[in-house]
Amino acid sequence: MTFSPFQSDLPLICYIDYKSPYAFVAKDPTYALADSLGIQVDWRPITLDIPSYLGSAKLDKQDRVVENNRTPQQWTGVKYAYRDARRYAALNGYTLRGTVKIWDTSLIHIAMLWVKQQDYSTLKRFTDQVYERFWRRELDVEDLPTVVECLRNANAETTGFEQFAGHEGRTLHDSMQAAIFAAGIYGVPTYIVDEEMFFGREHLPMIAWILKGRHGVAPDIAYGPVI
Repeated sequence: MTFSPFQSDLPLICYIDYKSPYAFVAKDPTYALADSLGIQVDWRPITLDIPSYLGSAKLDKQDRVVENNRTPQQWTGVKYAYRDARRYAALNGYTLRGTVKIWDTSLIHIAMLWVKQQDYSTLKRFTDQVYERFWRRELDVEDLPTVVECLRNANAETTGFEQFAGHEGRTLHDSMQAAIFAAGIYGVPTYIVDEEMFFGREHLPMIAWILKGRHGVAPDIAYGPVI
């Protein structure tokens, strides 16, 4: 079946990037919404090119900046993004440490596509593990053996993954990314419901209202309870 950025067999699409702190803190509220409605979510990866709009930097083991091509304005945006996301991660008992560099998450996203071919509960275990380990700085998402270990820890099938990652999976990932960005989907978390796009988890109340049949007055955006 041809990939469509705005269409799915499931009622809700959610685009995420494992290196996004905002997507990380959106994960559990999205689970809660889906559970309350008895639905599954079509989780899809976006591999963001963060240096193209926020510059890049690299830290050493003591969190000192050793490489930097960000403007002061870009640093301000990055620091606030982490402060905001860290606040909400702490409310749920998660650790969220700033990354030491801008990671290429294409390999771990190919693994996500691999797990999606198996079953929904395995994908959830995989995603939970990747997010929690990555944001504790315990996971090299660019290292193939480490990614295979993540698959095993989620009880996912691993036979054939390395070949998939180097050929079919890479082709699938790259073609998906081209289609996603061409469709105007630019960040995470992005939700698609009834082929309408919503950027940010503050729209979950509206998304829930749509999925419930649009009865009554539409809710305003909010970071509060969504169910």
